[in-house]
Amino acid sequence: MKYFNFHTHAVTNQPDVLELMNQYPNEFDASIPFYSIGIHPWHILTNRIAVDLKIIEEKLQTENCLAIGECGLDKRIGIPLEQQVEVFEKQLALAEKYKKPVIIHCVAAFQEIIAIKKKLKISVPMIIHGFSKNNKIAAQLIKEGFYISFGKYLLQNPELKTVFQQIPNDRFLLETDTMQENIQQVYDLAANYKDLTLSELQSIISSNFESIFKK
Repeated sequence: MKYFNFHTHAVTNQPDVLELMNQYPNEFDASIPFYSIGIHPWHILTNRIAVDLKIIEEKLQTENCLAIGECGLDKRIGIPLEQQVEVFEKQLALAEKYKKPVIIHCVAAFQEIIAIKKKLKISVPMIIHGFSKNNKIAAQLIKEGFYISFGKYLLQNPELKTVFQQIPNDRFLLETDTMQENIQQVYDLAANYKDLTLSELQSIISSNFESIFKK
């Protein structure tokens, strides 16, 4: 594995890239080599929650399912936050039961996510994907034990450079999410920002992958 794409919605099947494909319970594709699966807060349907959780629990017990998610909280959608919290906490319980990392979607709810982690005493790795916020929020997340994944916004927003540079090397991952750019482009920029060679960055990501996924 030269490259690890922590979170993507499109598999490219490049031989030197390990891609963690995001899957939804109602659209599960068994042909995906490695995947995460979860109920995204945007896609919470009251009449499907129980069925979706059952599918997630089933898949978490398979070797190819590396993580649960993306799941989390989003204050900018119409679904009540109380319901989002309930669904998120049920998925965290499954993550703890099967010792799988959690890929987190968070919009304007970082304090709530931190509070839930503390309340439930979550021991598995929790990774905030698609980070786009400031140094203060990043530092607080790192202090509370989260990992942070960068991708689309790192390429699009030069102001994230200083945020990314402050992240300890043992606490970040890289991703493409839904963007057209490939993971190699994210690695190239990240290496530049961190003043690392590509091989040094690849070694760091590989080490973080092993720590999070216990591979």
